[in-house]
Amino acid sequence: MQFPKKLQQKLDDRKANNALRTLKDQTNQIDFSSNDYLGFSENETIFNNAHNYLTGHNIRQNGATGSRLLSGNYALYRVVESILTDFHHSESALIFNSGYNANIGFFSSVPQRGDVIIYDEWCHASIRDGISMSHAKAYKFKHNDLEDLGEKMLRFAESDANIYVVTESVFSMDGDAPDLVKLAELCQIHKAYLVVDEAHAVGVFGNRGEGLVRHLKIENQVFARLITFGKALGCHGAAILGSDTLKEYLINFSRSFIYTTALTPHTLATIHAVYGALVTTDQKQKLLQNILYFKNGILNNNLQDLFIESHSAIHCCIISGNGLVKSIAKKLQDHDFDVKPILSPTVPEGQERLRFCLHSYNSEQEIKEVLALLAKYIY
Repeated sequence: MQFPKKLQQKLDDRKANNALRTLKDQTNQIDFSSNDYLGFSENETIFNNAHNYLTGHNIRQNGATGSRLLSGNYALYRVVESILTDFHHSESALIFNSGYNANIGFFSSVPQRGDVIIYDEWCHASIRDGISMSHAKAYKFKHNDLEDLGEKMLRFAESDANIYVVTESVFSMDGDAPDLVKLAELCQIHKAYLVVDEAHAVGVFGNRGEGLVRHLKIENQVFARLITFGKALGCHGAAILGSDTLKEYLINFSRSFIYTTALTPHTLATIHAVYGALVTTDQKQKLLQNILYFKNGILNNNLQDLFIESHSAIHCCIISGNGLVKSIAKKLQDHDFDVKPILSPTVPEGQERLRFCLHSYNSEQEIKEVLALLAKYIY
């Protein structure tokens, strides 16, 4: 059967723009690309503790057997959700199968017809996809620009609409963060519901890795938080933190929660083990030291004008043009450094970049070498 011409043309356009995505095997290169910020994905203690929990509780099933509303709501769900509420200082927690599923499920069901969603223009695709499924009206505000946000909220000051303001505590493509304290105050003034995606903050910020919302002690001013387990926590799944009433609502109306098979017991046991490790690990401190060393290395190599300001584990060097950024990434990879180019249309044309993800297990020598090579190939 012939492939549809319209679809083939879209593929051809991607190839012509040097932007075609392909799947590549994992490499043994020095990791500057994964989201495994604390090295938990290969942590042997976590692996063994998850196995031991299942064995100790005589849990031998491979799959969940159904959705949580049918046969898949086994006891470990209640245990882990209780851990999440205590750890993140939230009234409730509801686990989803992924961060994408959580954002789709939240934004497609919570904002109603006649409501308003105002979201940061750099919000993740999963947020924007969820918003596109909502019946609410949606508006972007300029990235981390509270003045622009305030002006947009004023437009609805006299309306009966519920206003949902959406941001990320650490942005995945820039690594920067909004002023969450001022943003929360602004939402209180305008009686807006604040929603914060903490995917890249959990495990990195906070005394024990609770995320920026808890670290700043503004959890009572936030309507909903999304946390994921597939970034710094090195496993899989996500959760929405909020009130008991929000949890009850999502169980009843979030389609990506209702109509999907639950996570496996082994996945939940791994999340359980990860939260035990967060309390005792020294990897977060090692990560923060590497972040500081990397930022100093940017200055030492006179690269500061190319990098977006970031205090997180994500640091981005703007190199305009898909061809050029792919070329420099290839040169770094040829020296055994796994640094990925981020191409348009994932980011706007002209904002193509190299995205450096830092980890607790990167050595100072590795950081020093990769930045020196970057400076050599750029200048």
